Amino acid sequence: MKSRDVLKYMEIAEKQAQDKKKMPAKKTYAFKYLELAEKHAEKIAARWVKDIRSNARTPTYKNLNENQIVSQCIEFYQNFSKMFVYEKITDDVVNYFRKYALECYSMNVPAKEAIYALILMRRHIWLYAEFQMIFSAGIARHEALDTLNRTILIFDYAVFEVTWEYQNLIKKDAAKL
Repeated sequence: MKSRDVLKYMEIAEKQAQDKKKMPAKKTYAFKYLELAEKHAEKIAARWVKDIRSNARTPTYKNLNENQIVSQCIEFYQNFSKMFVYEKITDDVVNYFRKYALECYSMNVPAKEAIYALILMRRHIWLYAEFQMIFSAGIARHEALDTLNRTILIFDYAVFEVTWEYQNLIKKDAAKL
């Protein structure tokens, strides 16, 4: 993880632990989850690209340059911690999602497929985490639920920003005609 993001996350986790009058004895579930997404971005992206190229809901991806779409997914996973640790979505995150939309639009990926690709990115993080067995009986349910809720929120923001950017790009193209 990027050290600045890890430090920010650890500050937040420590504050939450102090608020609950207990200090974490080991890495929190969310930290492990973020670390997993970043360290294994290439592996997760490889599984994602295989899925997206064979999925009936994303036919456009079958004909796209594999390296380009894999790198797009890797970039997402490597930046996931930045999206996760701050309470509010930062301008950097908004810009990242708008850049993602612009890249997809430039590759002639329909909006519904670009959004479904994001849904599959979210799914593949969870599948990989489950495969790595970071979901265990020892994890507090509330901690796992908080992580899941935060992940869903991030992807909700992603869908909003991608949709917003696609609408702007379509309007710009229509104005050129």
